[in-house]
Amino acid sequence: MNSNFKIFVLSFLAIAMLGSCKKKEDRSSTTGWVYNDQKWGGFTKTDSKGQETGPNLVLIEGGTFTMGNTQEDVTYEWNNVPRRVTVSSFYMDETEVANIDYREYVFWTFRVFGANYPQVWRSTLPDTLVWREELAANEPYVETYFRFPSYDNYPVVGVSWLQANEYCKWRGDRVNEMLLIEKGILNPNPEQKDGDNFNTQAYLFGQYEGSVKKNLKDQASGTERKVQLEDGILLPSYRLPTEAEWEYAALALEGNMVNKKDEIISDRRIFPWNGDNPRYQKRDKHMGRLLANFKLSGGDYMGVAGNLNDNGSIPQEVRSYMPNDFGLYNMAGNVSEWVADVYRPMTAGTLRDVDNQDLNPFRGNEFKQLVLGEDGKPVEKDSMGRLKTQLMVDSTIANRENFKKAQVKDYLDGDSPLNGYYDYGNSTLISNKSRVIKGGSWADRLFWLSPGARRFKDEDKADRTIGFRCAMTRMGGSAGNDDPGGNRFGKTKSTKRKYK
Repeated sequence: MNSNFKIFVLSFLAIAMLGSCKKKEDRSSTTGWVYNDQKWGGFTKTDSKGQETGPNLVLIEGGTFTMGNTQEDVTYEWNNVPRRVTVSSFYMDETEVANIDYREYVFWTFRVFGANYPQVWRSTLPDTLVWREELAANEPYVETYFRFPSYDNYPVVGVSWLQANEYCKWRGDRVNEMLLIEKGILNPNPEQKDGDNFNTQAYLFGQYEGSVKKNLKDQASGTERKVQLEDGILLPSYRLPTEAEWEYAALALEGNMVNKKDEIISDRRIFPWNGDNPRYQKRDKHMGRLLANFKLSGGDYMGVAGNLNDNGSIPQEVRSYMPNDFGLYNMAGNVSEWVADVYRPMTAGTLRDVDNQDLNPFRGNEFKQLVLGEDGKPVEKDSMGRLKTQLMVDSTIANRENFKKAQVKDYLDGDSPLNGYYDYGNSTLISNKSRVIKGGSWADRLFWLSPGARRFKDEDKADRTIGFRCAMTRMGGSAGNDDPGGNRFGKTKSTKRKYK
């Protein structure tokens, strides 16, 4: 090869490399305008890889299932008549929230609010007196169960529904703050005090700055800016699962899928495992072991010394026993769990199409809005660092077609067509404070371990048998970040115009 030809080849390669390095324009498929370019208006399109999975969460791929009783109703309450519903994909905690997790929350609250707002810190403390019993020697648990390190990984109990909700809000803010720290946007700031603490909503609306390390570079202008929701970095709030989500996740019918192509499920489940027996059935070293922590019979909480059956006279570690087919631990037994719903009996007499939603059913909505100032922006955040909200006012609802009230906990609940509320204390013990409890506990008989079983307790009460786990809404493809967004045929040929 002569020298002139070598020079020609090298020159050609250099030009090709320079051409390949030229930034490819990303244009709108509907207007042709260029994204991320100040000359074209500066509209920003983020190249997001999809929603990140938060700590301890498992993706629960949604689907249709028969919600309700899966066994004989031995209590004759008929409060959960089977009906078919669909649940959208969501995330669920792999385990119940443990003592060590909740103590972290109490510690943070004391560090931030303890000096000037001690009532905020005190409101987080679990009710350890739930262990007291007139005719039982459970007094040591009052002092030890929540605090002693041997119980770190045991499920927290003595937490009311209201406290569980506050924990969910706190956890979502801490996770998003850590995401911004890991992205190099914020510095860790353990000196936060009172209202000057990271809150996701306050940050997005410009009412929290924090210790900034380096803000994002705006692709259009080249200047720095704060993270926006459109960047796909921040996660939705942690929350309690709805009753439908909890029941769907507990049954985990995905494990009985025979033919995914034809959507065939071999068998409906009574428990989070197959069969009507609480013992492991496969012929291996685990055969015969109990699959959950529950009360076998009167006075038998854990079996006989030397060969304990479920090994738990009280709650056991959150990763004990066999997980279900979604990978979730203790969806039956150990502790019952709070869910988001307001309790109402679901009987055949109330199951009318107008009463019940078959996509993501939930009772307990309160439609709220931010409190805005005269300038249309949110008013100053409160002493806890949160933006102020209120129930939507009638004037903003009047012309709507999809809902007419802001508070719909008692919407068409069947109790009193005239008054529209449950007559608590006279005709019933059910009120708008009654919240659904799912899953049996260490102190319950086998019947209550069925995901279809349901009970209720007032939202401001607590118990030694009740804990909780968190959930999160899934944004994007139902099957995860690699899901093509519902196009079962894969990517089809684009008719997008080719710009020069």
